[in-house]
Amino acid sequence: MNAKGFMRKEVTFRPECPFCGMTVERPQELETRRMEEMPVGTCGCGAVYACDVTGHNLGSAFIEALVLACNMDWDLAWSLYPEEDYQEKLIEHYEPASHLIVPGGSFNGRRVRGALYFIRMNTEVQEVTTGGVTRRLVRSTPVKTAPTPEESTKKAFTKAEVEKLAASYQLSPLLAMAGEDKRILRDLQRLIYSSEELLRLRAADILGRVCAVIVARDPGVVSNLMQRLLNSIPDSAASSWGAIDVIGEIIANAPDQFMSYTPRLYQFMDDEKLRPSIIKAIARAAETRPDLIRQSIFRFIPYLGDPNPEVRGYATVLLGNLGVPEGKSFLASVDNDNHLIKVYRNGIITAKTVGELALEAMSKLQPLTIN
Repeated sequence: MNAKGFMRKEVTFRPECPFCGMTVERPQELETRRMEEMPVGTCGCGAVYACDVTGHNLGSAFIEALVLACNMDWDLAWSLYPEEDYQEKLIEHYEPASHLIVPGGSFNGRRVRGALYFIRMNTEVQEVTTGGVTRRLVRSTPVKTAPTPEESTKKAFTKAEVEKLAASYQLSPLLAMAGEDKRILRDLQRLIYSSEELLRLRAADILGRVCAVIVARDPGVVSNLMQRLLNSIPDSAASSWGAIDVIGEIIANAPDQFMSYTPRLYQFMDDEKLRPSIIKAIARAAETRPDLIRQSIFRFIPYLGDPNPEVRGYATVLLGNLGVPEGKSFLASVDNDNHLIKVYRNGIITAKTVGELALEAMSKLQPLTIN
C-alpha cells in the first residue's frame, strides 16, 4: 500500500456497525413521518441506528433508535434497561452527504458534526421486534442530503421584550410572536433557569402555550426542544427543575403530539429531589388528557404518604385530575394535612394546604357512568 493510499484510508471510510463490523447503508427517512423523525437504518446483526446530522441532538437520536428498535412501541422502549436489555454505541464525525466517517472532523473544507447512534437489542427483545422494524425500513425513502436554506436573521423582537412580556404574564403578544417566529422558544427557554420563582414558572407556562402554536407548522422544532429538556433531567442541579415544568406544560398544551413522552418521567420519581417537580408535571399533563394516564393511577397513590408535603400535595392534584372515583378513599387520608405548599396556576402562586388540595381533588371525582 502506497503512502497516498494509506493517507486516504485514514481520512475517510464507510461507516461500520460498532457491534459486528459490517458496513452499513445510508440512513433513510421512514415513510410514516413522526414528530422527532431522524434518518434511520438497520444492520444485518439486528442493530438499528439513527442519524443526527448536527451532532447536537444525540438524545433525540438515542430515542429515535431505541423506539425504532422496539418497532415503535413506546411503552416497551421505556420499560427496557441499558446493558440488560440493549446495548448502545455512538459513531461520531459522520458526513451524511457522502455517507462517510471523517475522523479528522473536516471534509472538503466543511466541519463534520454528524453522528450515528446505534442500538442493538438483546436476543429476547429482538425476537419480538425485528420483523416489524424490517418492514418499516422497507417502506422508507433515502434521506435528502441537500442543505436546507438558512433561516432569515431578521429579528422582530428582542430578548428584553420577551422577558418583559413573560414577567408581566402578557400572553396574547407572546403567542402572536410565536405565530411569526419560532426563535421565541430560545428567548423563553433561558427564563426557565431564572432564580426568580414566579418568572421561572410563568416562562414554563408560556413556553407550553407557545409550543402549541409552533407545533402546528414546525413539529420538529418543538420535538427537539422536548428532547433537550428530557435529557437535562438527570442533572440533579436545580437548573433541571424548570425543564421539568416545561415538559409538563408542553404535554398539557399539545397532548396528542407529546403525551407519549409522559412515561419517561416515571423513571425519575425515585429521585427525592426531582420527585415534587415530576409529580407536578404529570399532574399538569393529566389535566388535559386524563384518559391517557389513568391506567397508571396505582403508581401514584403511594406518594400521598410521602414525607415531603410538596409530593403529597401534587399527588392529590394528580389524582383529582385523573378523575377516578376509586381515588376518593385515598385522598381522604390526607384531607386534614395542614402543611402548606406553593401552587402555581395561570400566572399566580398561591399557598394551599395539602388538605385543601385533597378536598379540591375529591370534588372532581365523579361516579363512572356506563353507557
